[in-house]
Amino acid sequence: MRMHRLTPLALTILLLAVAPSAYAARGFSYGVTAGDVNATGAVLWAKAKKSGRYTLEVARNKRFTKGLHSARVQAKRSHDNTVQARMGRLTPGKRYFFRFVGRHSKSATGSFTTAPKASQSKTVEFAWSGDQDFNSTPGQTKPYWNDGGVLRQMKREKNAFNVMLGDTIYSDSEVPGRLNPIALTVKQKWAKYKINLKNRSLQALRASAGFYSQWDDHEFVNDFSPKENSFDNNVNVKGSTLYRRGTQAFRDYAPVHWTKRNGLYRSFRWGKNLEVFFLDERSFRSANADEGHVCDNKQTGQPDLAPTAPQSTRAAFAAVTPSLAESVPKECTDRINDPNRTFLGKRQLATFKRAVKRSTARFKVVMNEMPIQQYYILPYDRWEGFAAERTDLLRYLKQNVKNVIFLTTDVHATLINDARFKTLESGGPENSGITDMTVGPVATADFGKEIDGTTGPNSHVLVDAGFLTPPPPGGIGMQCSVLDQFSYGQVKVTSKQLTITPKDISGTPQTDNGHSCQVTLNYVQ
Repeated sequence: MRMHRLTPLALTILLLAVAPSAYAARGFSYGVTAGDVNATGAVLWAKAKKSGRYTLEVARNKRFTKGLHSARVQAKRSHDNTVQARMGRLTPGKRYFFRFVGRHSKSATGSFTTAPKASQSKTVEFAWSGDQDFNSTPGQTKPYWNDGGVLRQMKREKNAFNVMLGDTIYSDSEVPGRLNPIALTVKQKWAKYKINLKNRSLQALRASAGFYSQWDDHEFVNDFSPKENSFDNNVNVKGSTLYRRGTQAFRDYAPVHWTKRNGLYRSFRWGKNLEVFFLDERSFRSANADEGHVCDNKQTGQPDLAPTAPQSTRAAFAAVTPSLAESVPKECTDRINDPNRTFLGKRQLATFKRAVKRSTARFKVVMNEMPIQQYYILPYDRWEGFAAERTDLLRYLKQNVKNVIFLTTDVHATLINDARFKTLESGGPENSGITDMTVGPVATADFGKEIDGTTGPNSHVLVDAGFLTPPPPGGIGMQCSVLDQFSYGQVKVTSKQLTITPKDISGTPQTDNGHSCQVTLNYVQ
């Protein structure tokens, strides 16, 4: 058989066919992202290899010949050569393609779909998860926890949008050997974002649909509050300084709308059936209640494990955890219950209350960095550690808003329960009627491993069976608790129902003792 040599043109065509992504992304790295998508626009992002001017192109087709919009952007070293711009004047409910181009460079192509008009009754599907760290152990190249299976499953769902709800990086990694040095400077945090964005599954997910990013504590450092200056592991940085650094690095790598006044609080309407609210639970909070060691347990010298649990419950578990026999310092409980301490900040809390009450969407989904449900274990950093504001918000929602639900991460587990006003306290449980569901992690130590690391191998099984699962007063009475899986939540919203299915790293719906963890919220007029 006669062999034919490839002409230069034929060779070029072949290279484009077999390796389009590598060839197309000349002069760019780490993919592209469409953030903060609404009905008429999105914030579009890429990372150039060199500083300079580029053009953002947005069109209705992959060839960029239909409905082309363009804007000039600047890559600067002061922002690690990331480029981003908000493109507006788009048509609701339509799919768009976008890319960044330079004189001799071109990014990968991404796509997103704008939200439908507020008057349109459209079915919307989306997924959320959080807590991702693709660091390897020292001397290795593969990510320590996993290679991004949760993200691949989220992409396979072909959602309208996806949410990465906090701990988008780990400034203080939980990978063995990676804790120090902790990323405290802007450049060190940039490096963490780039480690994660080398992950192909994360790049693919961010490029495939609208992608909402939200921070939590590890974009700064563990259990971060701007009001606190001292942190674990001998780190001592002024809280306001670390907030400024973390905010810049996050905004450079996550296309979001942030202002000094509102932080990351924002909301997005997806047609007649859905409005999504993002609460900023870092920017405006008071110092955590355990600041200054006022909550330290006499036996351990560490913050008490369950300072909000009734003493009768503490006594019942003291045989397993002797430190619970100690009484909680009054200064600690006073601080937890202090109505002058704030989790959201007065302005954000008032703004959210007004907005969620006025919303005409059938379902209101609150993207919630920290759990609002009760489970008592080390509550300092979450809603339970700000008890007065937690109760105030839940009372307000119960009295004024229907069809609302909290979707959460942070815990590194799937935990589903009513966000009760009280659970183990005197008088018995008092439900709010509002569900809080946590999922995750994407890639870090799950809650089971964290419990085992504190109290011994397989102790998470005992904690689950002996405390989380039993109904009050013997336990929390979780509707579902899965402590040892990587996971995400898949959401489907119609005019009549909001259905949430937590799924594991293989895309399999999660179960707890053989029972489905799926949650359905029926629309109530």
